[in-house]
Amino acid sequence: MKKNDIYPLTADALGADMEGVCRHEGMAVFVPGMLPGEECDVRIVKVQPRFAFGRMESEIRQISPERRENDCPVYPRCGGCSCRHMSYQTTLEQKRQQVVDCFKRIGHIDAQVLPVIGMEDPSHYRNKTALPIGGTAENPQAGFFAPRSHSLIPIDSCLNAMEPANTLTRVFLGWMKDFRVAPYREEEHRGLVRHLVIRVNRKGQAMVTVAVNGTKLPHEDELARRLLQHGAVSVIFNENRDRTNVILGRKFRTIAGPDMLEDVLCGLRFELSPAAFFQVNPRQTEKLYSTALEFAQLKEDDALCDVYCGAGTITLMMAQHCRRALGIEIVPQAIDNARKNVERNGVGNADFRVGAAEDVLPRLVDEGLRPDVIVVDPPRKGLESAVIDAMAKAGPRRIVYVSCNVATQARDAALLEQAGYHLERVQPVDMFCWTSGVESVASFVKA
Repeated sequence: MKKNDIYPLTADALGADMEGVCRHEGMAVFVPGMLPGEECDVRIVKVQPRFAFGRMESEIRQISPERRENDCPVYPRCGGCSCRHMSYQTTLEQKRQQVVDCFKRIGHIDAQVLPVIGMEDPSHYRNKTALPIGGTAENPQAGFFAPRSHSLIPIDSCLNAMEPANTLTRVFLGWMKDFRVAPYREEEHRGLVRHLVIRVNRKGQAMVTVAVNGTKLPHEDELARRLLQHGAVSVIFNENRDRTNVILGRKFRTIAGPDMLEDVLCGLRFELSPAAFFQVNPRQTEKLYSTALEFAQLKEDDALCDVYCGAGTITLMMAQHCRRALGIEIVPQAIDNARKNVERNGVGNADFRVGAAEDVLPRLVDEGLRPDVIVVDPPRKGLESAVIDAMAKAGPRRIVYVSCNVATQARDAALLEQAGYHLERVQPVDMFCWTSGVESVASFVKA
C-alpha cells in the first residue's frame, strides 16, 4: 500500500474520531465520513507502518441507515464537528463503545459503562465560542481551523453556539470592516485581532473578549456600543502579543460593562471572569454534576476535597450535602471567582486553596488532611502521579473522577486500582454533541 493508491473498501467500525475503519490486507485504513457497512473507492493519503489514512473518492455504495443529511454548510471542513453525517443515537452508542474500549485497552479493566446520557435537542448548546480571526482588514473573517491545520474556514454561524454568539460575531466583523481593523497574521506575527471569545449565560447575556496583538484597540468605544446593542453585557480587551497558540494572554481590561458574567448552574449562581473555566454545555453539566454527586454518596458529616475545582462549581454544589468542602485550583482568577461565589450563594462550609494540585494536595495530606470523599476533574492530561499518591495516602472512602479525556482516565483508573481503589462504574455524558469528545464520571471505592 502506498500514497495515492485507490481501493474499493468497506467500513466495519468507527474509530476514536468517528471516522470509518476499513481493512486492506489486514491493515486498518481510517476514512473520515464513512459509516460501518458502507463501501466506496478510497484514495490512500498517508501510510504509517501499522495503519493508513484514506479519503473517499467515489459515491457511497450501500448507504448506512444511520447516515443523515448534513445540516451545516461548512461541515466537515471547519473541524468543529466530526459526526454530523450520522444519527445522533449512533454518536451516543459510539461514544459509549469508545469508553468501554479505552478502559479495556489502556486500563485493562472490564468496566461497567452505562449508556451515554444524551441531549433531547443537541443544538445551540455551547455557552463559549472562541473564534480565530483572519482574512483582511477589507474582508475580515471568523471561523474555525480546519482539522490538523491553522487554515481558517470562515463561518457565517455555528449550529452549536448559544445565541447571541452568532449575531455578535457578525456585528464584530462589521465593525472590523468599517474601521479597517487588521486581523492577526500568525505566520508573520503581524496584525491586530487574534481571537473573538464569546461567553453566553443562560439568560442570553454575553461577555465578549477580544484577544489583540497589541496594547490598544482602535475605535473600541464604537465596538462596545454596537455589541451592547446586540446582547453583550460586557466587552473585555485582552492583550496577547506572544507567539503562541494560546488564545488569551494574561492582561485583561474592561472596555464596557462589568468585568464578570453571572450564570446559574444546579441552582447556584456563579461569577465568571474571562479566563475562568466553566463547562461549555450547561444543560449537560447539570446532568454531569448530578451524576458526580450521586457517585460521591456524601453523608452529612463528611469532609470533601474537590481537586482541579475551577470556579468552584462542583465544590459549592456538593458542599450542600456534607460538613465541609475544600477546593484546589491552580488559576488564581478562578479561585477569586470561587470565593466570591461562596459569598454570592451564602455557602458557609466551603474553602479554597490556590496552587498546582500536585503541590497543594500532597502538602495538605502531609499536614493531616483526611477527606471522606475526593472529587477530581483534571485537564486532558489526567492526574499527576503525586496527586494519585496523595489520594492513596489520604485514604478517602470514595473517589469520583470526572474526565474530558477517557484515555487518561482509563490510565489513571489502573493506577488507582493498584493504590487500593476499586472501579465501580462509569457514566459517560454527551457534553460535546456532534464531536468525538465524551465526558465521563467514574466512581471508585476503597477496597
